[in-house]
Amino acid sequence: MDAEALVRDHTIYSCVMGSRAFGLATDSSDTDRRGVFLAPTPLFWRFEKPPTHVEGPAEEQFGWELERFCALALRANPNILECLHSPVVEYVDDTGRELLALREAFLSRQAHDTFARYALGQRKKLDADVRQHGAPRWKHAMHLLRLLMSSRDLLRTGVLTIDVGDQRKPLLAVKRGEVPWPRVETWMSRLATEADEAAARSPLPPEPDRARVEAFLIRVRRASALRTAPEALQPNPDDEVVQSVVRGRSVRQH
Repeated sequence: MDAEALVRDHTIYSCVMGSRAFGLATDSSDTDRRGVFLAPTPLFWRFEKPPTHVEGPAEEQFGWELERFCALALRANPNILECLHSPVVEYVDDTGRELLALREAFLSRQAHDTFARYALGQRKKLDADVRQHGAPRWKHAMHLLRLLMSSRDLLRTGVLTIDVGDQRKPLLAVKRGEVPWPRVETWMSRLATEADEAAARSPLPPEPDRARVEAFLIRVRRASALRTAPEALQPNPDDEVVQSVVRGRSVRQH
């Protein structure tokens, strides 16, 4: 089965991300689509495993196989966690609804470290731009501020909200370069400090509920095997070894 067919025929959840999910879209904003597909279990019985992720088939589209998606979410990957909380859902089936019902199981105080590390990496890139060009990439500065807000509020409340709400106007002002860089730096530093303070008394559990997520994945894999195995195990008429086994006689191996 080719990668595009996996996305086309086996997607369980798809959503819009980026500015359109964050409440920061303008007329020129792209539509970034993200999704999760469930590769049929018999595909994992082969030496060549199904892909862990697929880019496309449409522009600005990216999808993860369910197991890879869950593994990244359990590590509190910011991009993955935000996908689970997109306010713009384009498609979800019954398995996708089960995945969405597990959103809280993925959340933990580990998010403080992962969000902070990601933010630090982005901040270094912005500082390098200022040194080399005299100004940052303002769009990236806006999105870093948004991420820092999201991280702080998650640690404070235990709920991940990605729409910026009433912060839309000040954030878009940053994107247009209307806010001096020193003020943006101060804003970023304050948000990071507030996130550190919130982490110390966060209502989030120390670790994600890995057992609950794993039980879901096993149940889904088993259901997929029962649903697709008969078709997947149909012998290839050109395969001499398979046909010999079907006919009940041995075959000399060279």
